[in-house]
Order: sequence, then structure tokens, then C-alpha cells
Amino acid sequence: MSGIAIRRNHEVSNEPQQPHRDLRYVTPFDVDRSLACTRIPDKIQGMTTRKLALVQVDVFTDRALTGNALAVVPDGRGLTTEQMQALARETNLSETTFILPEDPAAEKTRGVRVRIFNVQEEMPFAGHPTLGTAFVLRGQSGAEEVKLELNVGTVPVRFTQKGSSALAFGEMTQKDPEFGAIHDAQAIAALTNLSASDFDPCAPIQTVSTGIPFTIAPVRSLRTLQGLRLDVPRALEYLSRSGGRFLYFVCPETVNANARLHARMIFYNGDDPATGSAAGCCAAWMVAHGVAASDEQVMIEQGLEVHRPSSIFVRATRQNNSPDNQVVNVRVGGNCVEVLRGEITLTN
Repeated sequence: MSGIAIRRNHEVSNEPQQPHRDLRYVTPFDVDRSLACTRIPDKIQGMTTRKLALVQVDVFTDRALTGNALAVVPDGRGLTTEQMQALARETNLSETTFILPEDPAAEKTRGVRVRIFNVQEEMPFAGHPTLGTAFVLRGQSGAEEVKLELNVGTVPVRFTQKGSSALAFGEMTQKDPEFGAIHDAQAIAALTNLSASDFDPCAPIQTVSTGIPFTIAPVRSLRTLQGLRLDVPRALEYLSRSGGRFLYFVCPETVNANARLHARMIFYNGDDPATGSAAGCCAAWMVAHGVAASDEQVMIEQGLEVHRPSSIFVRATRQNNSPDNQVVNVRVGGNCVEVLRGEITLTN
């Protein structure tokens, strides 16, 4: 690939969406045809040009220019893995997703095939790309559910729209959690500018996975969490030995009085504005350790340190009749706002 160009038609808008027919399911073929891939094999001085549609949305927010931005390519068929990775670096967002339309009948069973890339690698699962891509696929169809076939398997996203609200609320169901190692506060403190006493002893530092393993680290105070610095290379090395992938720091003191936890996820691409996959792990951790009740929906605030406030709504179920009080049915939800549409031009 010798050239990539992106033309963006800015559309920051809070206009209400018009209701359409009530559907149970939507496929890429139901999406507005203006989003479709345009393949134009024009010969320009010996080069082949291909054009792709691009949609950018802000996820886990009801206001444009907040939340976590996501780029979605509505039809990525024909792109190589290397091209997808290069496009993810080009958008330079937390993640970029590529929808790969297949037979609609098969999609109704296993979901629409979607691949997720951040600036460094392909991800088997990620929360805000799942929710944002489902919103793009749903469009204005009014579909109650969109299923995505990700590398971790099928993830359903269900939608509700209350009263006169212009925005739908989407909620994904993540894989049942796997609880991993419990970590020593001193070991985690050594990766940061914090001391062991800065961590909250009321709940353990523990690795949990609902698709990607996050190590949930509770901190005592909001001020401490706001001043957190993380040695990312050392953290990645430590986590590789202990079964984790990333750290998710949380504390019970919040900026928004409606939030249950304030959260930060710092990784190789900076301070993530919203981390839906980590929030799912955190939901399971909260229910397991009494921070939230079974099936209680609570809000996690994130992204304030990077001026991208996000609201992530989570809940999970404790099976009290099971031998180990197993936590299941992890759900993560929020709103999504379309910000712009554009066109990618590839030449080779």
C-alpha cells in the first residue's frame, strides 16, 4: 500500500434520529447505502485507486466530542490484515473496526463479522468498539438487537429507547468472567508513583477476564487516582508474568455524584477515555466483592483526565444458588453519537 488518504465530512449533530420500522435484527445490508464500500479501480498514472467509507462515532456518551472516539469501516472486504493495521494507525484512535459483510442468513445466527484493531495490534475483544460498531450497523432501523462475530465469539448488543429520548441505549453481554490471580499491593505500587498504602484494602487487586484479562486495582482516593503515573513497559512485563493484559485503576470517590467508581486505564496508547472491556471485568469484580449488588446497574466514570468524559453503565448477576456464588451475565452499556463521515482513498 503506497498511499492512504482520509477525507472527512464533518457532521457534529445532536439532531434526533427519526424512528423507523421495529426490527429484531439488522445486518450490514440494512445499513444506509451511503456507508457502503465504493470500489473504484481507476487507473491513475499506473496506480489502482480504491475508496472506502468511514464513520466516526463517540462511544459511552450522549454528547459529541466526549466519550471514546471510534472509527468504523462499514465494508472492509478485500483489505489485508496489514492494511487494516495501517488504517488503524492512520486514524490514531483507541480502536478502529472493520465490518466484513457475509451471508445475511449466517449472520443472523453467529453475528456480523467484525475485526478490531488498535494502533499496535488486533484485539480479540474490546468494549467501546463493540458498542460503537453495533450502533453504526443499527443506524436508524430501530433494530432491537445486533450480533457481532468477534475473535472471542458472538457478542450480542441490545437496544432500548425510552420515551422521547433521541438516543438509543445499547447494552452488550460479555463472556462470563474468569477470576484470576490476586495481587500484592506493593507489587502494583512498584509499577506506579503510588505507595502500597494508597490502595484500598476493602477489595482485592485481582485479575478478571470477560474476553481480555484486566487487573482491577482499587485506590483509596480520587486525588491519588487523578495523579497516577504508570510505568507502562514495566507494567506490561509484570502483567505478562501474572496472567493480565492491562491495569484498570478505580476508586469509590467520584466527580459525578451518580457514578459508583472513577476509573483510569493507562496503556501504550495513553490514557483511555473509556474501556468497555475493562468495565465488564470491573462489573464482575464489584459484584463478587460486594461493591455492587447482583443485577444492580451502576455507572463508572472515565476519561475526565483527558477531557473526554465517559459514562459506562455496568451490571452483573451473582448466582447465589451455585456452590461458589458464580458471577454471570455481565452487561456493559451506554450511548453513542455519530460525529463525522468520510472517505478513505487507498492507492497501490
